[in-house]
Amino acid sequence: MPAADFDMALVGAGLQNGLIALGTLHRDPSCRIAMIDAGSSIGGNHTWCAHPQDVPAAAKPWVEPLFAHRWPSYQVRFPDFQRTVDSEYAAITSTRFAAQVEAALQRSPQSMLLLRQKVTQLEPHAVTLEDGRRLTAALVVDARGPHVAEAERQAGFQKFVGLELELEQPHRLVAPILMDAEVEQRDGYRFFYTLPFGPQSLLIEDTSFACDSRLDYERARREVLAYAARFGTVRRVAREEDGVLPMPWSAPACAPHSSPLIGGYRGGWFHPATGYSFPPAVRLALHIAERHPDEVFDIALQALYRRHRRQVDYAQRLNRLLFGCFAPQDYWNVFARFYRMPAPVIRRFYNLAMTAGDRTRLLVGRPPRGFSFVKALSLARM
Repeated sequence: MPAADFDMALVGAGLQNGLIALGTLHRDPSCRIAMIDAGSSIGGNHTWCAHPQDVPAAAKPWVEPLFAHRWPSYQVRFPDFQRTVDSEYAAITSTRFAAQVEAALQRSPQSMLLLRQKVTQLEPHAVTLEDGRRLTAALVVDARGPHVAEAERQAGFQKFVGLELELEQPHRLVAPILMDAEVEQRDGYRFFYTLPFGPQSLLIEDTSFACDSRLDYERARREVLAYAARFGTVRRVAREEDGVLPMPWSAPACAPHSSPLIGGYRGGWFHPATGYSFPPAVRLALHIAERHPDEVFDIALQALYRRHRRQVDYAQRLNRLLFGCFAPQDYWNVFARFYRMPAPVIRRFYNLAMTAGDRTRLLVGRPPRGFSFVKALSLARM
């Protein structure tokens, strides 16, 4: 086989491939990476959050600089109780993410960033672009995001519209509010998600866990602005973001046996019950970063995948119970029950690192209000 143009061709410039590039170039700045995306920027227009204490020690040197905001705790609010969870929380903005990844690629003289470039064909060791160029690589990673349309019959959906707002006066919010469900419950489980980015800056998202993927953007935008009024007068909208993410209860496995490696949402490297993609994306990126591109598909990768699939399969069963055994107006009771769990259990759940005891604890005992035994029996026969 003739020498390849690159060591890695990373198709998609989102979270997964950005982390792979950062980790790999931290280990070996001479690695030749081609990052390709149809969009106009690395990372798109997103905000990712994580619990920093769960970042593997080996990944901290290239993950820690991504955190633009950190808080020692966060709050949740439900109609029947409120709680402050003492667990560190952090946010990565797409602006910070893009700057870090682009700087790493620029320090690598033989690497290349190709934006506004559509990929027309993927091969085990080659990528063909819309303009006809064919780039060869020892390893190809496809991480272009989820197929929402394909998930319609086997998933619920997390839908959100978020506005980053500048206020006329300080909002005095010192910790994030991950879920404020003390709002009208419609279109499934609905809550507001609020991150204080600065004394007069907030990111507020109107979020729903629902059975269908239809997003009423304008209505949600109005609702965010109305909700923001409790913190003060809005001076301006600095940025807007939205998304529709599958919450599957059944999804085919994309076992990584050979190049192209399917990563990110497309490959199932995300949390089905929360939409959080950061922990599994870091784990996969760390595995790739610690190996030569020719040695990625080893026994350790298969073991990593099996551990991940065990967690994913359990999370998908939780989705099946949520969307199959409760009426939409009762979904919130499931999350209210969950947030009464000890903080370490909550953190391991978000990190997709649940123990056998955690998994048992989430399901035993009296079920949340609204649980339908009739629906559960019907679901069991399917």
